[in-house]
Amino acid sequence: MASFVYNSAFQCCVPNPLTPRGEGEVPTPEEESLACKINRALASGPISITKNATIADWSHWGPDRTIVTLREGTNHWTAFPGNENTVGNVPMCADPMGLQWIRDAYAGKPAPTNTAPGLIYMLCGANQHTTTTPSDRTSPAIPIGPHYMVLWPFDAERDGFPDTIRDQGAWVMFDKTPYAHLHVCGTPWAGKEYDREKTKANWELRYEDRA
Repeated sequence: MASFVYNSAFQCCVPNPLTPRGEGEVPTPEEESLACKINRALASGPISITKNATIADWSHWGPDRTIVTLREGTNHWTAFPGNENTVGNVPMCADPMGLQWIRDAYAGKPAPTNTAPGLIYMLCGANQHTTTTPSDRTSPAIPIGPHYMVLWPFDAERDGFPDTIRDQGAWVMFDKTPYAHLHVCGTPWAGKEYDREKTKANWELRYEDRA
């Protein structure tokens, strides 16, 4: 069976050229499926993280689901491909505390057990049944744009954040519940980067290219 490696030039996975293949041999359906899963997982977070992350999937979509490793990584992040046919099963990349938080949520625990703030990227966007009640599994699906999540107790009123879904800015999901956390919409690279040599700052708090 051929293995697959990440090709930075094309931002995708390709058959490993070091894997022996017969003339005219094409990837099997299983190999193509694995490559697609790896590609989706790689896109779930910053490529500087996901390219070395463990790629994993869920054994099934139930409260007692377990993690199945598709590719061992070399950093402490875990990236999942998701499944577009299942509400809530979305591409994501989690650090250890974020992974603990999401496993607790999926298992239906009364409260998350992460002992420090966690981080999860969902840069492909997501879908889920609700933004207010963690246990809701029946409401119509809600689309959510690309975002990342700071997984620690936030309170919208106390901390000065909105508590309703939006496509820009930050808001508290599951406010007033044990799973309340901060959603930051978009990517960490939004906006123009300030470079003292190439850009200039003005008092409108925007950066412009230098002439």
